[in-house]
Amino acid sequence: MSNVKLFAGSGSPELATKIAEAYGQPLGKSTCKKFSDGEITYSYDETIRGCHVFLIQSTKGSDSIVELMIMIDAAKRASAESVTVVTPYFGYARQDRKDKPRVSIAAKLMANMLQAAGASRVVTCDLHADQIQGFFDIPVDHLVGASIFVPYIKSLDIDQPLFAAPDVGSTKRVREFAKLFAADMVICDKHRKRANEVASMQIIGNVEGRDVILIDDMIDTGGTLSKAANLIMEKGAKSVRALCTHPILSGNAYDNIENSALTELIVTDSLKLEKESSKIKAMSLADLFAKAIKNIDENGSISSLFVN
Repeated sequence: MSNVKLFAGSGSPELATKIAEAYGQPLGKSTCKKFSDGEITYSYDETIRGCHVFLIQSTKGSDSIVELMIMIDAAKRASAESVTVVTPYFGYARQDRKDKPRVSIAAKLMANMLQAAGASRVVTCDLHADQIQGFFDIPVDHLVGASIFVPYIKSLDIDQPLFAAPDVGSTKRVREFAKLFAADMVICDKHRKRANEVASMQIIGNVEGRDVILIDDMIDTGGTLSKAANLIMEKGAKSVRALCTHPILSGNAYDNIENSALTELIVTDSLKLEKESSKIKAMSLADLFAKAIKNIDENGSISSLFVN
């Protein structure tokens, strides 16, 4: 009998169900409730003593983070052998450094909280910044969305795709895609007035007559991506589409995408899509995470899941 038990938080129940199906084992039984003042309580409805527990929860918003901490604490107090946090989307990852005086490095705080709660290991995908792995003193398995995006790009059968970074910060990520396809890349250099508002943008490189693919780890309001797509088409590109792992899609994001020059936006199900859109398509991370859980349990290689 398997000593592995999978449990879902309320932050990503649909993805958790798919991961459990791909793993070949049903989700464990648990109960999450809220008191009238919003206080969260979580309990396991079956024994987990001596088990390797995997908690599946994307951390978008404060409630999902607090719930995850309570899930970890409850598992430790129920004598779980180990508690692995499977967080497809790691919230607060954008706050990974002090970019101005008197601000928090919230990503480090999240790491501290997970460890203090009792997490043994973290499995995540496409962190906003690679160095966040170093904020932890426990193992971190950093999966990559390229594992599912690369086969999709190949299926498009585009002759000589051109990869584009929507901002300078995503240059490293885009360069890795360009290397995989032996392709060229361009950079959209932006200047912000304030968070979520782009003041100006220019393209470094030539996009004329090319099929352009924008790559980023997340899409929030869609302002940067839409502006980049529109500018790319204005510069003479044949087509432009985008691949973003985490669909935060807040504010006017859906309208921004619908009204942009993008042919399509491909995302994953690390976060649930709140609306339907003719341009947005979600691909599932379930198989990738199920394989990671299996390899962790069997002491197998996680690097075998990466795109080489």
